[in-house]
Amino acid sequence: MAVRQINSVNPATGDVVARFDPHSPAGIDAALEHASVAAGQWRSMPVPARAGHLKRAAALLRAERDRLAALITEEMGKPIAEAEAEIDKSAWCCEYYATQGPEQLLHQPVATGAARSHIAFDPLGLVLAVMPWNYPLWQVFRFAPPALLSGNGIVLKHASNVPRCALAIADIWNRAGCPAGLFTTLLVGPDAVPDLIADPRIHALTLTGSTEVGSTVAAMAARHLKPQVLELGGSDPFIVLADADIPAAAAAAVSARMLNTGQSCISAKRFIVEEAVAEEFTDAFAAGVAALTVGDPFRRDVRIGPLARSSLRDDLVDQVQRSTAAGARIVTGGTVLDGPGYFYVPAVLDQVTPTMAVAAEETFGPVAAVVSAKDCTQAVEIANTTEFGLGAALWTTDLERADRLIPGIEAGAVFVNGIVASDPRLPFGGIKRSGYGRELGVFGLRQFTNVKSVWIGPARNEQPYPLSE
Repeated sequence: MAVRQINSVNPATGDVVARFDPHSPAGIDAALEHASVAAGQWRSMPVPARAGHLKRAAALLRAERDRLAALITEEMGKPIAEAEAEIDKSAWCCEYYATQGPEQLLHQPVATGAARSHIAFDPLGLVLAVMPWNYPLWQVFRFAPPALLSGNGIVLKHASNVPRCALAIADIWNRAGCPAGLFTTLLVGPDAVPDLIADPRIHALTLTGSTEVGSTVAAMAARHLKPQVLELGGSDPFIVLADADIPAAAAAAVSARMLNTGQSCISAKRFIVEEAVAEEFTDAFAAGVAALTVGDPFRRDVRIGPLARSSLRDDLVDQVQRSTAAGARIVTGGTVLDGPGYFYVPAVLDQVTPTMAVAAEETFGPVAAVVSAKDCTQAVEIANTTEFGLGAALWTTDLERADRLIPGIEAGAVFVNGIVASDPRLPFGGIKRSGYGRELGVFGLRQFTNVKSVWIGPARNEQPYPLSE
């Protein structure tokens, strides 16, 4: 059913702060036509000229950091310091691709029997981006700078609870001097997505969201033979071996789980600890979590803001209740705060087994599950006992053993003695039901390109095969 209104709700108070009418079918059609024309203009622009627009977007982000961060905090509840960091990271991504991307898009010569041959990276056209609310600017800027630099246009269907962020992003690219309509935000509900995917003016799709939505959208895109990148759910393991620096691992675990109030696909969610150090780690981890301040996300001492929607808190409460009923123990937290807003006191559970809800399902909020393993082999086995495969962290002082264990960890990224994070210099994405395709790095830059082989004759003294395909 079509949405009648798109509301911006402050999750710290539950108040509606802005209302928007969704785009009509005629408005969508006009926007797509405008975007298609702009994309045609953009692809003919030299790559260094496109890079200049990325630099201007970065400058705007930095100049308007306070305003944009406050918008994020009010619209989805992120603590203000983290919202500011999100703006900084978005600007960095623009700057990275503006400086490093042009060389990575150059033709790559290949020695063949031709006089000349090379690989070219041509843009695909308009890319539909279906984006989530939890990092309302970074999720878009993680994808947009490389996609734009490689010559594509973007049509954004953002999460319906962050419409003001969605409009602010399009405004940044417009004021950065891109052709009008090159980056288009459509305020529409999920019901509009099937028709957008089917529209011949859309050439590819990227989606960050739940595994269930990703599966549905992938089937739609496949029906129309349109390439896609899917960054879906995660239940990242945080493996702590007995020889790890336990105080450092426990301190990092607090941030790894509780950043963005635990609402991140690459948050560490399952803390798999060798039994020899499980009690020491759990005590230190729980103490760090218990010290976090919960409250108004505009206060700079607050580390845990509200969940973005009441339904997310309800889901979390249910997962914790089912896990404690199965034998898990709440070490700290795990209560709903009275009063307005969607607040939940961050929790650590131990005596968790891999089949309990907080370990077997993705928890999207400030709840951590500690699972004990008898040794490093079992720790890796437990880490892999999940349908997801996004990121993984491994804590040990034996780096040679880490090198031996890494190939057996089923994830798109493994961070040793560090917190899993996205970085413009490294490819980002998952395996299994965490999705496929890559953002960031050179692979993300070329993800939405036609990798074109070019052979220019005449041939040079090379005998062709008698049969050709």
